[in-house]
Amino acid sequence: MSSTNNRLVIRPAYAADIARITAIYRSHVMHGLASFETEPPDDAEMLRRFTSIRELALPYLVAEADGVIAGYAYAAVYRTRPAYRYTVEDSVYVDQEYVGQGIGSALMPALIDGCAAAGRRQIIAVIGDSANHGSIRLHEKFGFERVGLLPAVGYKFGRWVDSVLMQKAVGGGQRSTPPA
Repeated sequence: MSSTNNRLVIRPAYAADIARITAIYRSHVMHGLASFETEPPDDAEMLRRFTSIRELALPYLVAEADGVIAGYAYAAVYRTRPAYRYTVEDSVYVDQEYVGQGIGSALMPALIDGCAAAGRRQIIAVIGDSANHGSIRLHEKFGFERVGLLPAVGYKFGRWVDSVLMQKAVGGGQRSTPPA
């Protein structure tokens, strides 16, 4: 699942990466609308989340630029009810210093492939803020289709925020029988 693109390496995340992942996420929680959390979780909570995702054999990846983690991506359970077990929700976060440098585009193919390899059939993107054009374009670039808009479902930074729903079939999607 690793790939190299000049100075950029995409690889599985490790527990040792959690402090850097937490720092990137903290910035998004405190200053952005990609996450609807309002209080950033600490390293212990981020490690708990990481561990639960990896226990399900779902992809959790980092992008290293010259040895520095510049972004990360993972797929998590979309919903907990059994009928949703072949559907995951993706998340991609890039350090503010690396935005616009192709980090998300480098992470996405490995994330999609990892979801298919894990036997999943649908990936849902729940994009915070309908004005998050970068995330919307990133998902469109990799074949996600816009399937919905949830107007004003979040309230952060003194304003109402939409969620854009996008979806991509993988591993044969609904045309194939999922693994037992």
